[in-house]
Amino acid sequence: MDVRQLSTLVAIADHGTFSAAARALYTVQSNVSSHIARLEKELGVILVDRAQGGLTDDGARVVERARRILNEIDDITADMSSRHEDVSGQTRLGVIGTTARWLIPPFLARLGDEHPNVRVIVQEGATSSIVPNVLSGQLNGAIVHLPVDDPELTIEPLFAEDLLLLAADGHPLADRDEIPLAELHEVPLLLPPPGAALRRVLERAAASTGITLRAQAEVDGVRLLASLAFDGFGAAIVPATAVPTWLQGSFHRITVPELPRRVVTLFRSADRPPRPPPPPHSKPSARSPGTRVSDSTASTSTPQPSPSHARRDRGRYCRTRVRRQHREPLHRS
Repeated sequence: MDVRQLSTLVAIADHGTFSAAARALYTVQSNVSSHIARLEKELGVILVDRAQGGLTDDGARVVERARRILNEIDDITADMSSRHEDVSGQTRLGVIGTTARWLIPPFLARLGDEHPNVRVIVQEGATSSIVPNVLSGQLNGAIVHLPVDDPELTIEPLFAEDLLLLAADGHPLADRDEIPLAELHEVPLLLPPPGAALRRVLERAAASTGITLRAQAEVDGVRLLASLAFDGFGAAIVPATAVPTWLQGSFHRITVPELPRRVVTLFRSADRPPRPPPPPHSKPSARSPGTRVSDSTASTSTPQPSPSHARRDRGRYCRTRVRRQHREPLHRS
C-alpha cells in the first residue's frame, strides 16, 4: 500500500469514474486501474464496483481513512516548511450559513493580511452535513453550533446567541413581543427536521417545560426557515444571526425566555493535535497571541460578531463579547 494508491482511490470517490480520476490526477486511466487493482489485491477486498460505478462499502471505509492519511501527510509538509518561515498551504473550513455571512468576510480579510500564503476553501452547510466531512478528513475544521456529540472532535466555544420566534404580519402571534414557551404547546411551527442539532435543542427545551412542539413543516436549513417565516408561511424558531437588526420588513422578532442560547463553536478532529511551538531560534511570527494558522486548521482570533442578541456567556464563552441589544449590557464580573 502506498500514497499513490490511496490518492487514486480518493480521486475515484471524488470524481466518480476511473477516467475522471485519471484526468484529476494528470495521468492515464491504465495507471488508475493498476493502482486500484494492486490495492484491492493487498487488502483482499473489492473497493470499486466496476459494473455499477462508485465505491463498495469496503471502498467507502478505506476512503474515509485514506483521506485522513493524505491530509496528515499534507499537514506534515506544511508544518515542516513553515517552522522557519511564513505559514503556507491549503486549509478547508466548513461553516454554517447564518454565521458565515458576517464572520467569513472579516475572517478572510484578516487571514489574507496575516497569512497571505494560506489558501482557504470554505464550505457552507448545515451542522449535520459539515460534521461528517470533518470526521472523514474532507474538512480540517468547522464552525457549527452545538450539540455535537462525538468524542473524535475537539470543540472550542466561540459565542452564544439567542433563539427567537419569527412571525410575519398577520400571524396570530405577530403582535407579541414576548411569549412563554409553554404557550407554544401544539402551536404549528416551522421546525428543523428530527435529528438536526437545532431541533434537538428545541426538543430538550420543550421536554423540560412539559410541552410538545408541533411541526407545521420540517425544513433543513435555518435561512430557508427564516425565509418561509418572512413570507408568511408560518412562525419559526431561528437563531438571532438569521435575523440581524439591520434587516427590516413586515415581520416580528418575539422573545421566548425559556429557550436556551445557541452555542457556536470551532471544532476539528481530535486526532489532529495543535502544532507544537517553534524552537527559540525560529523566525518570530507576525501572528497575534492566540492565533494559529496551519494546513490542518487555518484559524484566526475570532472577530467580534455583529448580529443582534448575541452576547457573552457569563464566564464560559469568552472568546467573543458583544452587547445584547434591547437588554441591559453585561458587565465584567
